[in-house]
Amino acid sequence: MTSRKALSLDFLKPVVELEYQIQQLNKMSDSYELSVQEELDHFKKQLYNLKHDIFQSLTPLQRLNLVRQADRPTTLDYIPYLMDDWLELHGDRGGADDPALVGGIGCLDGKTVVFIGHQRGKDTKDNVIRNFGMASPGGYRKALRLMRHANRFNFPILTFIDTPGAWAGIEAEKLGQGEAIAVNLRDMFSFDVPIICTILGEGGSGGALGIGIGDRILMLEYAVYTVATPEACAAILWKDSKQSLEAAEALKITSSDLKVLGIIDSIIREPIGGSQSNPLEAAHILKTHLKTNLNTLLSLSSKDRKELRYQKFRQMGTFYEG
Repeated sequence: MTSRKALSLDFLKPVVELEYQIQQLNKMSDSYELSVQEELDHFKKQLYNLKHDIFQSLTPLQRLNLVRQADRPTTLDYIPYLMDDWLELHGDRGGADDPALVGGIGCLDGKTVVFIGHQRGKDTKDNVIRNFGMASPGGYRKALRLMRHANRFNFPILTFIDTPGAWAGIEAEKLGQGEAIAVNLRDMFSFDVPIICTILGEGGSGGALGIGIGDRILMLEYAVYTVATPEACAAILWKDSKQSLEAAEALKITSSDLKVLGIIDSIIREPIGGSQSNPLEAAHILKTHLKTNLNTLLSLSSKDRKELRYQKFRQMGTFYEG
């Protein structure tokens, strides 16, 4: 997977400092031929315990900051390790090919599937090209074209969600952003093939929902899924984006909260330190979950799948009438 330099978060500084000490100890051992294995083992155990304690108690806002890190694996980082063979497909057949939303055809455990996912950039230049993972109407129409192709040829659909939201620029509105997302929502309920949606990092608002209707909604352990970013929510409710900590708590954006609320079906464990700490292990764990869920869904008839999909979303949310 592509290596990217990430800025250190405040809550991870003790981890960074301890990792630096281990690195220096290794250099000292190599330079002076000293035996420091006992000290190294002690520091490594201390590092493991420190990471465990920190990641067991992350606040919602800390999780959000974690998944926004540049070294967090993206859709195209995962695909080569999930698929035995794959090919990216381009274009919405209407004149656009949005790099913020990618898709193609691949082979998962011997089964042909169509995959679609948001794609963030690897650095500033790449993020500008990919619009920070915020898809345009052309991106959602490209996704719809690929999903209709999958439905026609009876290929299961896998979507990977990782976006702060759909592109909200004036040009996006002119091109019909709301209509593009709405059509995707409508059609995803009607497809006969199995659909598995996985939230890899940040699942933001309608941008996430545009490829987020499925038979199974999976979510990585430290990922977040929200109707609006905490910063936007705080600005709307309190006219102060600095109150994003309170907003993040109130929005219930974490995997554990969303599992209790019935929004997602499964939480996928991440390596200690998050998927960016061990992308290969993270990909292996994700692949196992995808294979298991896909086999379960393939055992159902298309009629049963569509009915269960419909009921799943109808039952979301709690309403009070006064």
